[in-house]
Amino acid sequence: MLNIWGRISSINVRKVVFTAQLLHLPFERIDAGAAFGITKTPEYLARNPNALVPTLEDGDFVLWESNVIVRYLCAKHAAGSLYPEDLRTRFDAERWMDWQQTTLNGAGRDAFIQLVRTPAEKRNAQAIAASVAATEPLLTLLDTHLAERPYMAGERLTMADIPIACEMHRWWGLPLEHPEHPHLRRWYEGLRQSPAARGALDVPLS
Repeated sequence: MLNIWGRISSINVRKVVFTAQLLHLPFERIDAGAAFGITKTPEYLARNPNALVPTLEDGDFVLWESNVIVRYLCAKHAAGSLYPEDLRTRFDAERWMDWQQTTLNGAGRDAFIQLVRTPAEKRNAQAIAASVAATEPLLTLLDTHLAERPYMAGERLTMADIPIACEMHRWWGLPLEHPEHPHLRRWYEGLRQSPAARGALDVPLS
């Protein structure tokens, strides 16, 4: 039984939950972080000195960093499918996972913080506009990429699809006018309809 520490309102926790459900792995999720506290207790810091979520416990093995946890679970339980054996395909998947963390997530974060976690009277309209301006070209990039392949790394679902799907769940859940990206939308809706997406890609933003 896996233990996943972290509140489901966290995009990074949702990545891990979605992965575990895709892999049909039994797990217990323990609320931690934000209003739930716990992350700054000595017991939690012994697991994750960053005081962040998620943290994974797989028996006596403890791991943090969401995309690394996704890679680990896929490598352990889905080598050759979600975790590609072909090196070029694997590192193509790795590239998109890193891009989600270093580029896409940062672009959209301010709009999410302002529109979901900031009271209306305190919102910064300029920060929202800048976040939208940074994110929309990246969605066009994704749409162009997915026009030529069914999944992020080619013909099959891989670990690369998981963090970007969670990112799109967050972005398209914001109360914004969203330009249409048909290939990106087709890809996302296909993932969202999977039974494994329940409790991950259908969670209201908070």
